[in-house]
Amino acid sequence: MFRTGPRNLITDVAGLSVGNADDARLKSGVTVVLCQEPAVAGVQVLGGAPGTRETDLLEPQNSIEAIHAVVLSGGSAFGLDAASGVQAALREKNIGVEVGGFRVPIVPAAILFDLRNGGDKDWGRYPPYRELGYAAVQAATAGFPIGTVGAGTGALTFGLKGGLGSASTVLDSGVTIGALAAVNPTGSVTVGRSRHFWAAPFEIGDEFGGLGYPDPMPEDAKKILLKYRDRHVGTRAEGGSTTIAVIATDAILTKAAAKRLAISAHDGFVRAIWPTHTPADGDLVFALATGSSGIELGADAAIDLYAAAGATMARAISRGVHAATPADGDLFPVWSSR
Repeated sequence: MFRTGPRNLITDVAGLSVGNADDARLKSGVTVVLCQEPAVAGVQVLGGAPGTRETDLLEPQNSIEAIHAVVLSGGSAFGLDAASGVQAALREKNIGVEVGGFRVPIVPAAILFDLRNGGDKDWGRYPPYRELGYAAVQAATAGFPIGTVGAGTGALTFGLKGGLGSASTVLDSGVTIGALAAVNPTGSVTVGRSRHFWAAPFEIGDEFGGLGYPDPMPEDAKKILLKYRDRHVGTRAEGGSTTIAVIATDAILTKAAAKRLAISAHDGFVRAIWPTHTPADGDLVFALATGSSGIELGADAAIDLYAAAGATMARAISRGVHAATPADGDLFPVWSSR
């Protein structure tokens, strides 16, 4: 049986902290995962419309072995500026790879599309994401809120607000795995228009309502429900989508194994969102391995880790939507009102 860590957050993985910064008027924000010590990292992109920074260096054949932070941001391509703010904050702390006498923080980033969500995007010459990234670093802590915060502030799903979600799992091996997701898919996280989450079989306790699957299944369970086709909502959100996420563990992993962890975590997207990995979604998972447990996994234990990656990610996605809160100007309702 899986069990959660003490916080049921990605920060149950020792060596990580998370900071959020957001703007209610903008209906957008930034989330940063900081590594206390440089962490081995990987990435897997399966969506058709990604927006990224510094992802090529994470491939196993490339030379950078570890990174200092990961950024998830709203703002579409404008949100890639957030990584510059995070990089500036880390440079002030003298954090980075030493190259020729200079410290260069390595900060991969990914964005989601939340421009047409009812927020005021008339920001003038430069978008605000660099400053939001800087502020997110200052706010980083082990305990952080989920729901309508950070990169999940302006997120939407089919018929409901999305949000920032997180979850953790402690394995029998003593290894901890944690997930963080900014949930903004074009598809649905619930079974049809019900209150029941697709990820119900993986729920621990009642962390996202404890409802299980509906019985019988509703008639619309098999329908392809997309937020841009939703005629049940008076105002339709238009544009791109994307769920971006981080999966992390305190196990010792190589870069190749970290990439495999990111691949496995995408199974959680499939378990929690339908449809997912569409041409309109830039779905991406970063993987981090802090190695803080000192545990190297054998073949059987590694399978457990990769299985738990998908389950933990599915729970994090559901928790993000479950925790969303209403705000002025929302286009979609929150799950708690359904």
